[in-house]
Amino acid sequence: MGSRKKVLIAEDYADIRQMTRLMIELIGFDVIEAANGFEAVEMARKNRPDVVLMDIAMPELNGITAATMIHQIESCRDIPIIAITAFGKEYLNEAGAYGFDYVIEKPVDMDELRCVLETRLNGAQGQPANH
Repeated sequence: MGSRKKVLIAEDYADIRQMTRLMIELIGFDVIEAANGFEAVEMARKNRPDVVLMDIAMPELNGITAATMIHQIESCRDIPIIAITAFGKEYLNEAGAYGFDYVIEKPVDMDELRCVLETRLNGAQGQPANH
């Protein structure tokens, strides 16, 4: 048996981060947390998560810039990054241009989160699924 998959949550609001952590742990994955974009880049570099859930609107370093920086790290280049945002509709059609593999709108729907995570973590490597 391999180790459990790791999901990095980058979210500046602690209550949303905690709620998302609980959902991901219920789905069956381990969680690493980052409170801002800088922490997200550092946590990705140190922990090499299997997927990143990235809030877009964060102080200090936004999710778009953080996603770009993570993908510039050699060992993190292929990590799927899923945007989580209250402004989802603005990013849905251009998610790829911003460095995201998928966009989930807030409030996060647990069934959608499960589907997206399982597709990216258990599906064919590098093969994005359409939802």
